[in-house]
Amino acid sequence: MNPHTPARLLGGLTPARFMQRHWQRKPLLIRGAFERFQPPLTIPQVKRLARRDDVESRLVWRESGRWHMERGPFSRLPPAREPGWTLLVQGVNLHDDGAAALMSQFRFVPDARLDDLMISIATDQGGVGPHFDSYDVFLLQGSGRRRWRIGKQRNLELDPEAPLKILQRFDPAEEFVLEAGDMLYLPPAYAHDGIAEGDDCMTLSIGFRSPSLEELARGMLEFASDSLAERPPAALRGHYRDPDQPAVDRPAALPESMVEAALAAVSAVKFDPQLASRYLGCWLTEPKPEVVFEPANPDALPDLEHNWPAAGVLALDRRTQMIYRGKLLFINGEVAPVPAGAALRTLADDRRLPCDAPASARLKDEERATLQEWLEAGWVHYLA
Repeated sequence: MNPHTPARLLGGLTPARFMQRHWQRKPLLIRGAFERFQPPLTIPQVKRLARRDDVESRLVWRESGRWHMERGPFSRLPPAREPGWTLLVQGVNLHDDGAAALMSQFRFVPDARLDDLMISIATDQGGVGPHFDSYDVFLLQGSGRRRWRIGKQRNLELDPEAPLKILQRFDPAEEFVLEAGDMLYLPPAYAHDGIAEGDDCMTLSIGFRSPSLEELARGMLEFASDSLAERPPAALRGHYRDPDQPAVDRPAALPESMVEAALAAVSAVKFDPQLASRYLGCWLTEPKPEVVFEPANPDALPDLEHNWPAAGVLALDRRTQMIYRGKLLFINGEVAPVPAGAALRTLADDRRLPCDAPASARLKDEERATLQEWLEAGWVHYLA
């Protein structure tokens, strides 16, 4: 999506204008974000996903004034005629090409922030209670109707008795009813409560990754520790020495020289953009725990290394994550063995690389060999 072209998806705003005016700032209601919208899955298909043990799902309902939640997989669900229950299915983009294609329409936000597409289905009056998210979210109505009440409130105390994060007190400021194709954007910490009106309510939530600063710091430290174990810098080779240590009459006192040596050792670790890039690149592209790639049959694949196809397209698997920074290239939790050249950046940005593209003709031998490895691993597919 061109950042400077108006988009129906954003109510006629350009992506650039949306990011300046609304992103992380204020909500946006978009009527008819998708014309004649058809969700990528039907309600029965969503229910079938919830039966699988490689799909994260939850069932939420309220009974006798108390909230209840059960985690899937579900061999049986409550009958559709029973009001007040909601089924939530996470990461649908990992299991369905249509859902992955829908989520790709939100790539005007960096892939490093885009997380997953969740689908919720609900019977009449079903919902998950008033709550807030720590991340940005687009709430797209897939079918039926849902009434949303929203408000930016200071009191974010949670109900300690509820099995999920539900606000103890909710003071909505606005109210909207969304129908199929309508969409609501909410920034982080914006309280909201959605109630289904009718039995065929489906809502698709496009969520964004928002790690805590503590999580980033801890991850960086762990990554630095692992890097030190593999290749310690010269300043950290050897052992602590104290040839000037005098005899002591208080042996339990910690020597100042050892404290200084520990601080000096830590200062030898370089927390620089290179380390941060490698950490973030590997972490952000790490496949979800439920993702398993099926290796392809080499006999059924083209030989990219020795006989590059004259036509066709290389396409990333819907579950493959690929990002880059400068010459560093990351894919599925690994640092790629080749730099991020023009063709590989195209593959990452477009998730497709035409074999007859000019950039493909300039691929080096090691780049073709790497693409062949990814093809055989099932990370990339060849489409004739």
